[in-house]
Amino acid sequence: MKVAGLWSSGKDSCFACYKAVSMGHDLSLLFNFTEPAGKNSLSHGLSAPLILKQAQLSGIPMVQKAMPQAGESYRDEFKALIRDWKKKEDIAGIVFGDIYLKEHKEWIDSVCRQAQVEPVMPLWGRDTKELILEIIDSGFKAMVVAVKADLLGKEWLGRIIDRKFIEELKPEIDPCGEKGEFHTLVVDGPMFKEPIKILEAQPVLRESLGKHWFLDIKKYA
Repeated sequence: MKVAGLWSSGKDSCFACYKAVSMGHDLSLLFNFTEPAGKNSLSHGLSAPLILKQAQLSGIPMVQKAMPQAGESYRDEFKALIRDWKKKEDIAGIVFGDIYLKEHKEWIDSVCRQAQVEPVMPLWGRDTKELILEIIDSGFKAMVVAVKADLLGKEWLGRIIDRKFIEELKPEIDPCGEKGEFHTLVVDGPMFKEPIKILEAQPVLRESLGKHWFLDIKKYA
């Protein structure tokens, strides 16, 4: 089936796309959403050009689109985008990296049904401890680029997720950060021609949607 991947730049969306290809789907396009001004990604606060570079290293075309933060306007824009590319490229399915949040799946099932495409969810229902170890063992390197400030300090920013990282997490934190405890940028892995090198970055505290530490990436190659 010809599919498009919903791409945040993080490990779950990346690995879901990787798994979708291994399942035999034709991953022909990536969707990445930015905040309304178009400068930074909607989910992880990373610069739009950095995520475009990531997509270029994967060799898969990417469509970046400025989106509302949430609500019905986001839902309507999302469905319109899918319908548009369904007509343009005959996209029949959308790949999502969600794992277990029921409200997310209900939203996905609803909008995909209305847009008449099939949701592809290779990670759904997986045990998150097993899943994160599979991501690591598959060769993906994911760097922490955002954390909830009340759960993790800024010293966690910039760390590559490995077994040591998982062992040091508090028990109440999901190993995949499925509840938004932390977010990542995939900097290397089997989908990419070469790694992204982070050359200069600094922690920034933002309080727009609750206190989060973000890794403000200044230079990369």
